[in-house]
Amino acid sequence: MDRNDRSIISFAMVSHAMVHTYELSIPILMLLWASEFSISIGLLAVVVSTGYAMFGLGALPTGVLADIYGSRLLIVCCLVGMGISFLVLSIAPTLPVLVFGLVCWGIAASIYHPAGLSLISTGVVDRGTAFAYHGMAGNAGIALGPLATALLLLVVDWRLVAALLSIPALLAALYALQVQFDETAGTKDRQGESDSSDATAASSLSELWTESKALFATGFSIVFIIVIFNGLFYRGTLTLLPEILTTMLEPVVGDLQLFEPDSPMAEEFQPSRFFYTGLLMVGIGGQYAGGKLTERVATERALMIVFASLAVTALVFIPAARGSLVTLALVGTVLGFLLFMIQPLYQATIAQYSPANARGLSYGFTYVGSFGVGALGATITGIVYEGFGELAMFVTLAGFALLASLLSYSLLTGSYAEANSTAVESTDD
Repeated sequence: MDRNDRSIISFAMVSHAMVHTYELSIPILMLLWASEFSISIGLLAVVVSTGYAMFGLGALPTGVLADIYGSRLLIVCCLVGMGISFLVLSIAPTLPVLVFGLVCWGIAASIYHPAGLSLISTGVVDRGTAFAYHGMAGNAGIALGPLATALLLLVVDWRLVAALLSIPALLAALYALQVQFDETAGTKDRQGESDSSDATAASSLSELWTESKALFATGFSIVFIIVIFNGLFYRGTLTLLPEILTTMLEPVVGDLQLFEPDSPMAEEFQPSRFFYTGLLMVGIGGQYAGGKLTERVATERALMIVFASLAVTALVFIPAARGSLVTLALVGTVLGFLLFMIQPLYQATIAQYSPANARGLSYGFTYVGSFGVGALGATITGIVYEGFGELAMFVTLAGFALLASLLSYSLLTGSYAEANSTAVESTDD
C-alpha cells in the first residue's frame, strides 16, 4: 500500500464514519423531538423517513456527478452539507423546519457512497484492503454514533447535542481540502482490467441513458439485484432486531437498568441496546475479513458462500436465541459478522462489473437499490413480524439471502463473464 492509497483510505474512512454517525444518531434524537414538537413517535417516524428516503434516492445523480467532476469535491459538499443540516436541526423552531433539516441531511448524505466508493475503486491500487478499512470505519460510526449521542444527551440539551454533532463533519471537510491524492492511480495500475478510463463519463441525458443501458446489459444487472436483496435483508434485520433482542433478553436479565427507571435515558440503556451495539461492533471484523477475502478468492464465489451462510444463520437465529444467553450471543455474533462481511464483497464485485468511466454511475444505482428499494425490507419484515411472529420474519430474511446466493452463483457462469468483458471492451474503445 503506497502513500496515495493511504491518503485516499484515510480520507474515505473519516468521511464514511461521519455519514453513519449522523444516520444512527437521528433515531436517538427522535425520542426528544416527539416531546419537543408534540408529535407521536409513529408520525415522527414518517417525518424522519423523508430524510432517509433522500439518503437513498440522491445516490444516482451523485454517481453521475462523481464520474464527471471527481469525488473529492462532492465528498466535501457532503460533509459540509451534513454539518450545516445538523446546525439547522439544532435551531429548528417548528416541525416543518425540522423536516427541512432532515431532508437537507438526506440529500447531503446521499452524496457519499457513490462518490467515496468510486474514489476507492479508481484511485486505490490495493482495493480489497481499502474496502475492508472503509467498511470498518462505517461500522465504527454505526455503533459509536448513537452511543455518543445518548451519552451527550445525559448532560446537555438535545439542541446543543445537534450543534456539537455538526463540528466533526465540518472539521472533516477542512481535512478533505488539505489531503493530497491521485483519484485515478488505481486505474493506471490496472490497465488490463475493466478499469481502463480512456472513455469519458456521461455528461448528458442521452449519454446517461446509453451508459445505463450498456451497464445493465452486462453482469452488473445481476449484481444490482443481489444488492437489492442484501438491502432488504440489512434493513429488515437492523430495524426490528432491537425489539426482538429486548424480548429475548428480558427473561434472562429481568429488570436490570443502568439508570433510574424514571430517567429519560433509561430506555436507551436497556441491556438489549448494549447487545445491539455489540453486534454492530462485531461487524467491523466482518468488514475487514470481507475486504481481505476479495484479494484471495473470486468475489462471486465468496458472495455465494457468505449469503448461503447468512441464510442458515437466519433460520437458526430464533431457536438458538431461545436456548440460552450464550447461544444468543453466539448466533448474534455470527449474524453481525456475516451481515457486514458482505459489503466489501459486493462493492468489489461492482467494480469488476463496471468500467471506470461509469464507476460513479454504477455505485449510484447500487445505493438506490440498497438504501432505496432495500428500505422496503423494514416494511416487509414488519408486516410478517406483526402477522406471524419473529420465526416467520427470519424465514423471510433467509429467503432474501438464499436468492442472493443463487444469483451470486449465476455470476460464476461464463455467459455473464463474457458479456461483461465484451461490454467493457466496447466501452473502452
